[in-house]
Amino acid sequence: MWVGGALLALFAVLAVGLGWRSRAWPLIHDAPIMHYIAWRIAEGAAPYRDLFDMNGPGVYLLHLAVLRLGGPGDFAWRAFDLAWLAVGALAVGALAAPWGLVAAAGGGLFFVVHHLAGGAWQAGQRDFLLCPLLLLGALGVARWLECPRQATSLAWGGLALGASIAIKPHAALFAATLGVVVLVGGWRAGAALPATIFVTGVALPLLAVVGWVAALGALTEWRTVVLDYLVPLYSRLGRPAHWGFHRWQAWIPVGVAVALSLVSAAARRRFTPRHSVAALGLAYGVVHYVGQGKGWEYHVYPLAAFAAALLFSELEPMLRSRRWVAGSLLGGSLAALGLLFGAKGVEAGDAEWIRDKERRVSAVVRELDGRLGPGDLVQVLDTTEGGVHALLRLRAVQPTRFLYDFPLFHDFSAPVIQRLRAEFMRDLGRRPPRFIVLFRRGWPGGGAERVEAFPELHHHLAAAYRLHAQGDGYIVYAKRDDS
Repeated sequence: MWVGGALLALFAVLAVGLGWRSRAWPLIHDAPIMHYIAWRIAEGAAPYRDLFDMNGPGVYLLHLAVLRLGGPGDFAWRAFDLAWLAVGALAVGALAAPWGLVAAAGGGLFFVVHHLAGGAWQAGQRDFLLCPLLLLGALGVARWLECPRQATSLAWGGLALGASIAIKPHAALFAATLGVVVLVGGWRAGAALPATIFVTGVALPLLAVVGWVAALGALTEWRTVVLDYLVPLYSRLGRPAHWGFHRWQAWIPVGVAVALSLVSAAARRRFTPRHSVAALGLAYGVVHYVGQGKGWEYHVYPLAAFAAALLFSELEPMLRSRRWVAGSLLGGSLAALGLLFGAKGVEAGDAEWIRDKERRVSAVVRELDGRLGPGDLVQVLDTTEGGVHALLRLRAVQPTRFLYDFPLFHDFSAPVIQRLRAEFMRDLGRRPPRFIVLFRRGWPGGGAERVEAFPELHHHLAAAYRLHAQGDGYIVYAKRDDS
């Protein structure tokens, strides 16, 4: 019907327009940090042992692939992000395909618009990287539920979910949920093979990345980072006092459209195993966002991916059966959704803070470029203000494994933090850097004065370094010749 065509046209125009505006998106925010880790790994460093980071090994492998295939520039990263987005949109369409062309195309286009509306800093975020893999895992299980003889779909669905866990372990919850579905379905059919195939598929990518980390000699350090720091301390760091969904207004029509679609399918007895799997994906998306407790915008990606598969699923059946009230409410919600995300995309595409960060990175590079001799080291005290990005451009190495300084500035009395501080000062003394660059803005709070809360570092800066330069958001200290 013309309503479905008009809505598809609206989202197609938004996808093309926002995609064109995104063509010059730079490598920015979190992505340069992962690029830097990947570059260091390619140069012989080991994650966790030589680079203190909390992310899963799968993230590093993806960034290694981008660096090897396209290099560290903006163009290669933009091409990868768009290619991954296309895979995600196709996965949404495949999951929604039995519900018709409008459902498949509309869901895929919404996923594209949602991503492009977020702005440059969303490119390659780990939660975005999860989405095609989570969707493929759900699709594999749904296809098996529809046709139990096609157990091969459990194999590739399990492989996709295993790869998603290697990127972000939170995905294990969704994999376990689908595993229960497969186990129950197989038990009812009197067969244990489906669950075996699925679990094997999930396990293989995990065994591969664990083996890779072990081969690099960093398995112990990985365990230490996760169990001693990430779980007990980092998981509760930076939780806001009050938080909710970013741009919550845009999520009202999402909720209305998804609720209408699920209720309509159930009322018309059209609720299929595929609906059940997509609904489980929605539930996981909510837990994924709320459970992390940070309130960060990109944590909502899995929820958006499974919502996308359901948004348009009942539009054509409603209008075909002349349910004008429900159909009008669904169509109006989808139209409002397009307009709201379109406006968000225009706003995010002109974000001044992105340009400020680019200028800051370039300024630090100009300040240090030409002043570093062979073997000179640089230590940055930063999180995501551009310090590691500058190191990437300079191809500079730090004397310590600390990419971020925030592990040194919270929970001071915790034994693990005391050990990290002692390690930082030890390595700083063993391999004195030519420059130390302090970024004024700390995370989750504090400014340049945060160094005073680390007396050993504060005294070391005063005794062995001199003020070299100051810029917008950063201070450069140079090693004293007589230190």
